[in-house]
Amino acid sequence: MATIESRRKSVALALSKYFSLDPSVVPADSSDSDIKSLYLNIIAVSGHRVNHSDEVLKWVAFAEAFPVALDACFENLKRLNDELSGKAVLLGNGLNPSEADVIVYSVVHSSLINLSDTSKEKLPHVLRWMDYIQQEFVGLFEKILLKKPEFEPLVTKPVGAVEADLKSNKTEQSIKNVNKSEADSSKDKNKAEGKATGGKSTGDKEPTKGKAKPADKVAEKENEVSVSLLNIQVGLIHKAWKHPSADSLLVEEIDVGEAKVRQVVSGLAKYYSPDELMNRRVVLITNVKPGKLRDVMSEGLVLCASNEGPTIVEPLLPPEGAKIGEHISFSGIDGKPEDVLNPKKKQLEKITPHLFTDDKGVATYKGIPFMTSGGPCTSSIPRATIR
Repeated sequence: MATIESRRKSVALALSKYFSLDPSVVPADSSDSDIKSLYLNIIAVSGHRVNHSDEVLKWVAFAEAFPVALDACFENLKRLNDELSGKAVLLGNGLNPSEADVIVYSVVHSSLINLSDTSKEKLPHVLRWMDYIQQEFVGLFEKILLKKPEFEPLVTKPVGAVEADLKSNKTEQSIKNVNKSEADSSKDKNKAEGKATGGKSTGDKEPTKGKAKPADKVAEKENEVSVSLLNIQVGLIHKAWKHPSADSLLVEEIDVGEAKVRQVVSGLAKYYSPDELMNRRVVLITNVKPGKLRDVMSEGLVLCASNEGPTIVEPLLPPEGAKIGEHISFSGIDGKPEDVLNPKKKQLEKITPHLFTDDKGVATYKGIPFMTSGGPCTSSIPRATIR
């Protein structure tokens, strides 16, 4: 069971690691202070700007008031679980934990690790959040082990095997067509010879209609549902605001390295405020057909990872090294994107079922990562669908 003193030492160590600070430079009497004073002292030593927002102070107060006794803390954990039901982290840009997350994690860790399995099952959002945060503090806190469901991607065969099967099936069909054509030709020849009374010679007969499909048409058919048809780019949201006539929608102006920014309508209002999306890097499809959503023009589709429900929706995050406007690539998959996707062909609907994050949160198409010059695109939600 943690004591007040050991809890504050945990907060001091975690904040020191979070701010890349040597713990030895933290004032020796800091652990005797309340958590708010401890936070302010460490901020002052680190040289970082103090975040005085009401949200940060709310979670500092939550940590300060969190009960030490295990039997008294469950109601507080349920409150935390409710707060996390609609977001990946308590504060921040939706991916990176904030100092509020670090402080609260440090305080509730000892209670979580001692909870019964039955009690843990009632706190799914807390456990998902905790599992994400604890990756940042390996070696500092005892790892809380979770039972995670087995995940099977939508395509269980390797991509190469799937493509080989497709080609094999189409080749077999082409051979069948050729054989059928030859059989029909033979029948026609026999009929012609049986009626040889001055009509056309067998050599003058018209060719039969059953012909094998040309190889280029077979390849074209295969490419119809390839991710290479999508023009997926790295973007930066310059501005965001509420849709004037739809509470569930937000409108964003996104820079994708073109002469003018693109206006995109997204169904993110339930999960983010406009301010939370400002200056956020995103991944978006830029060759969807432009159209109006509730009378507001949209010129792209922001790709987001989401859990079941969904209760959490989060735009994919390109790595810091990726350039604005850069095109996403997929190893081993080549092809030129369509200028504009044809809605009648339902190309997007055929591709999106194969988009998901792996168990490390890396965005993939059939298990192949979304790659940029700076590395893969990611999400804090593992084993999620991408839409």
